[in-house]
Amino acid sequence: MLNTVERRSEIVKLIESTGNVKVKELAEKFNISTVTIRNDLNDLSRTGLLVRARGGAIASGRLAKELTINEKHKKNHKVKVALGRYTASLIQNDDAIILDSGTTAEEVANHLNDKENLIVMTNGLNIAYQLAPIEGCEVFMIGGQLRKKSMSFYGPDTEKKLEYYNFNKVILGVDGIDLSRGLSTHYEPEAVFNRVMCQSAEQIIVVTDSSKFGRRSLHSIIPITSIDILVTDTNLDKESQDEIHRLGIDLHLVDVG
Repeated sequence: MLNTVERRSEIVKLIESTGNVKVKELAEKFNISTVTIRNDLNDLSRTGLLVRARGGAIASGRLAKELTINEKHKKNHKVKVALGRYTASLIQNDDAIILDSGTTAEEVANHLNDKENLIVMTNGLNIAYQLAPIEGCEVFMIGGQLRKKSMSFYGPDTEKKLEYYNFNKVILGVDGIDLSRGLSTHYEPEAVFNRVMCQSAEQIIVVTDSSKFGRRSLHSIIPITSIDILVTDTNLDKESQDEIHRLGIDLHLVDVG
């Protein structure tokens, strides 16, 4: 039987794929009481991951849908290239960085070919592939269990290894960023690993396109106030910009044309 977190994660996935769920059907699917399912839906509703409806729930407009890595490559590609190029300019020669596995982080990797004496650790196969030809970059790959949907490695051993390293910067992409709930992602091991990444670095740089704002996924990573630098595009609304500045985060807006 699934635990509470696993069950709620499955409920969110069903909402993503079907648009709505029913209490009775969920109770039968998970072989638990309708009271427990209602509690699940109520809690998920409070976090904005779904909207309660009579007899069940419907998808929330704020819910971030998980895409495969191939789907992510196609979505907002032009914006990601611009964000990747700009974020790469924030990385200096001789830096030791840890680079997330997402497609936006992949665009950062694509623009590091002019750096010297750079050390990069990553858990993403896509990132390591992009960095391999760069002469001035020493690449460290973290092992663990491969999640094929994201082509990245996770696991307790992977997290443990990071405790023995210190990095200047961590470059982190996200599935959702909410100014009240913080950064989030769909996959619990990824959220845990991302938190450890942030603990291992002196400076946290988050890079994401503006479409991710106001979106929430099930698993929280870190609060918004933990970010040092936030890189996004100029389509971010003025209200969010003002709040980010008020929180003391160094906001970098990239004009993507």
